[in-house]
Amino acid sequence: MSGQRKCPECGSSKVEEDSHYSQNHLVCTECGFLLTEGLLTTTRSEETFSQAVRYSETTAEVKKPCRNQIQGQKRVHDLCRILRVRPVVEDTAIELYLRAYEHQSFLHVTLEKKEALVGCCVHISCRQHNWPLTMSTICSLLHVEPALFSTVYQHMVKELTLDIPTLSLLDLVKTHCDGLNLFQNSASVPSMFLENKDKVVDRALQLVELASETWLVTGRHPVPIITAAAYLAWQSLLPVHRLKCSLGKFCKLAGIRQPPPASLRVKEIVDILLRLASQLAWLASQRLDAKTVVKYTNDILRHRALLLRQTLSLAWTENAGGHMDPSEGTATETGRETEGGGEWTRDGEGGETGPSPQDQLSPTGNMGPGHKRAAPIFLPPCLTQRKKRKSCPEAEGSQGTEPTTGEEEISDSEIEQYLRTPDEVAAFQAARAIL
Repeated sequence: MSGQRKCPECGSSKVEEDSHYSQNHLVCTECGFLLTEGLLTTTRSEETFSQAVRYSETTAEVKKPCRNQIQGQKRVHDLCRILRVRPVVEDTAIELYLRAYEHQSFLHVTLEKKEALVGCCVHISCRQHNWPLTMSTICSLLHVEPALFSTVYQHMVKELTLDIPTLSLLDLVKTHCDGLNLFQNSASVPSMFLENKDKVVDRALQLVELASETWLVTGRHPVPIITAAAYLAWQSLLPVHRLKCSLGKFCKLAGIRQPPPASLRVKEIVDILLRLASQLAWLASQRLDAKTVVKYTNDILRHRALLLRQTLSLAWTENAGGHMDPSEGTATETGRETEGGGEWTRDGEGGETGPSPQDQLSPTGNMGPGHKRAAPIFLPPCLTQRKKRKSCPEAEGSQGTEPTTGEEEISDSEIEQYLRTPDEVAAFQAARAIL
């Protein structure tokens, strides 16, 4: 065999046969390069079918999934079955779990984070297939802290570069209301508290839309707003027996956890309902407060667009100096000064003339020069609930002192601080000449 073939590494023709474990190999005697390799069998099945494989392939290690990975896959499967998602959602969730489990960032993490990883994969899969699901639902099923779940979720999205579509708030309302225990007969829920799910979902959707139109949703977490809307919708459908039921008792009956800001969202939505209810003519003689206005939620939502337009027009006119006649929708004279100083006058023919053009209120809520800016009636929460900034120590120390006018006398010690020596003057002149 020697001299028949050349070594591809060194080009030498000294190639000889070498018997290794009863297998023949062609080896270069100059550099030791292995030209051909003998064939071995690995398993009994291969020997049965006379299938020969290379020796290098027989030494390849087959990596088996570990016990935690198998348990995680089973958890993903069980969670998808509990949520009753489509098979394609379950397949995507298992694929995401395998990708994340093998990723370097999730190899050496705690068991709590791996448990949260299961929920993150299911949540992301549902979002990608337009299956509305909230994080609070996943956290309640897995008994995972929301802060830990959010951290793992953001880390997973960043490391795997996932594209997650946005979810509609109205879809979240339907999903959140589906989880309430007030729509089915239960021994723990009295009959007066049971309600039709379609009615609650429909009215809660309208309340969320109203909150969105009045800037209450801007920059807010959706779950507290949805909980508040569902609570008010459920109350308004049978106010006689449900007005005395608090938000905490409602969440307990519904089998959900009460979000901490939900009580504040209830108060904000009720304030909007009170403001709009004051424009209804048949409620002018009624004494409305935060508890009784829920009775008229149906009327307010039915005429929502008109009431919003009238409320904004009324606020605009009051800021401009007149008042609004709800029946006519026009401003009438008041004969008094506006907040900024403009006033309504009459012309020689008995007609009315409003303030001068520079004094009239613009649609953006600004008045002309010399007038105070009128505050809009609806504002985002970031403007209505600003955090007070801590004043600087220097500003606190300067309070109570007279403002600086520039006419104060300058002491000799202050003047000496600004006097320059001859060397400084020369250096300044030289630098100025260079510039």
